[in-house]
Amino acid sequence: MTKNELYGMLKDIIDENSIFIDESMKKHISFKVGGPADVLVRPKTEDEIKDIFSFLNDNNIPFLVKGNGSNILIKDGGFRGVVIEIADNFSSFEIVGDDMIIQTGALLSSIGRAAMENNLTGFEFASGIPGTLGGALAMNAGAYGGEMKNIVKSVRLMDEKGKIVEFTNEEMEFGYRHSILSDRKMIAISAVISLKNGKFDEIKEKMEDLAYQRRTKQPLEYPSAGSTFKRPDGYFAGKLIQDSNLKGASVGGAMVSEKHSGFVINYNNATATDIINLIEHIKSTVYDQQGVRLEEEVKILGED
Repeated sequence: MTKNELYGMLKDIIDENSIFIDESMKKHISFKVGGPADVLVRPKTEDEIKDIFSFLNDNNIPFLVKGNGSNILIKDGGFRGVVIEIADNFSSFEIVGDDMIIQTGALLSSIGRAAMENNLTGFEFASGIPGTLGGALAMNAGAYGGEMKNIVKSVRLMDEKGKIVEFTNEEMEFGYRHSILSDRKMIAISAVISLKNGKFDEIKEKMEDLAYQRRTKQPLEYPSAGSTFKRPDGYFAGKLIQDSNLKGASVGGAMVSEKHSGFVINYNNATATDIINLIEHIKSTVYDQQGVRLEEEVKILGED
């Protein structure tokens, strides 16, 4: 099926202004690199997501579901297939008592502000993570001693046929940077998170303190995908990289951050290939010098 044929069929499902052909992924991932996707769609309703998801599965068309693009890297050749972007186009929420019912395109920062404004505590740890709720659920995002598994009550998931099922916290199989979404062909549509009553000033102070820690310890001024590597058992990736004398190491426009060695950054118009080659150099050097195999946390997708 050609891109134009695919576009014509998608127009029967979703408004044509929400369909983009040959869309540069540089505009859609936090690394600011990557070639074009054949087609990118931005659905606004559950029905649109259901119909798109069913259509792509029924026709065996490759697809990628993404949120804010803060934990993925698209290669320079782009993505052959359809990218489904579930971000600010699908991000409403409501508050019922101490619970927040949230569509998965909502940014974690927006959820954090809303929780604070409603005197709800428990989400502060996630308020500075640069991603959407959907990505946070898929990876059981965590920071500063908190994890999504500690606050999620239930998640509504869509299977490959468009059927929606509700999973409990336990059924989500949350683990370190893992959930059932890591293993199954499903999309998170919405979730209920359970928070607690708190005091506005205390919540605000904690959020500001965590934001300060991020600014001073992480290279937020450069495009990146956050922590590039998972934490190996018994070690810290950043320390392993620093102890291997890789702080400041670079390939093309990609560099190991001098502020935090666990971050690979796009400091000077890097290509995706620059970043991938630097990641591989880090992995081989750390293994040679420290005997530890690093596994990237960022997902690398697309064509060379």
